[in-house]
Amino acid sequence: MSVPGTLYLIPVALGGNDVTSVLSPALLAKLPGLRHFVAENLKSARQFLKAAGYPHPLPSAEFQILNEHTTPAELPRLLAPLLAGRDCGLVSEAGCPAVADPGAALVRLAHERGIRVVPLVGPSAILLALMASGMNGQRFTFHGYLPISAEEKNIKIQELERITRQADATQIFIETPYRNQALLQTLLEVCRPATLLCLATDITLASETIRTLPVAQWKKTPPEINRRPTVFLLYRGTN
Repeated sequence: MSVPGTLYLIPVALGGNDVTSVLSPALLAKLPGLRHFVAENLKSARQFLKAAGYPHPLPSAEFQILNEHTTPAELPRLLAPLLAGRDCGLVSEAGCPAVADPGAALVRLAHERGIRVVPLVGPSAILLALMASGMNGQRFTFHGYLPISAEEKNIKIQELERITRQADATQIFIETPYRNQALLQTLLEVCRPATLLCLATDITLASETIRTLPVAQWKKTPPEINRRPTVFLLYRGTN
């Protein structure tokens, strides 16, 4: 029986910047040794490998797709190269695999099957935003997407704002970029004036802006963040 290969978790640059400026040399050095990849999107995975200087012809690399449509019954098939003794890379669409990403289920199954999992260093928009926010980095929760329904969204925002005061914990969430402006407007309408709101937009790109202000100040000059990837963070105000 073959010794299982290693599943490498490969972060991807967060935007159209030079991958060598945001990815670690250790990650880039690992790519040439991999011929098998699990990716959320075939086209973007190939673009990433090309930008990262992957030395092999891309048609010679084997790609399997893991996205939101992949069923639990399909996951064992994705592990077949690893169980046959070959190393494999799990490639995120952007940022870190298995963090706000469908790769988590595959990683869990890899552990169940005795496959070694190695995370490689790379950018995470969630952690980079938290680092730069000035908010509590000891206690925080990432909620993913808030409810779409306006009523449910308002209730959720009020709940998160209450948690920031009661638990002294930063609350982090995201939105589909084309709905960013609407979410910002809702936050400004629902949150208390003193509540701190951080908008971390276009992280690692030349157009990056990360700023933390009380809601009352954001209301005076709300920024234009429509269709710009943004991480939202809430924290209790000082009064």
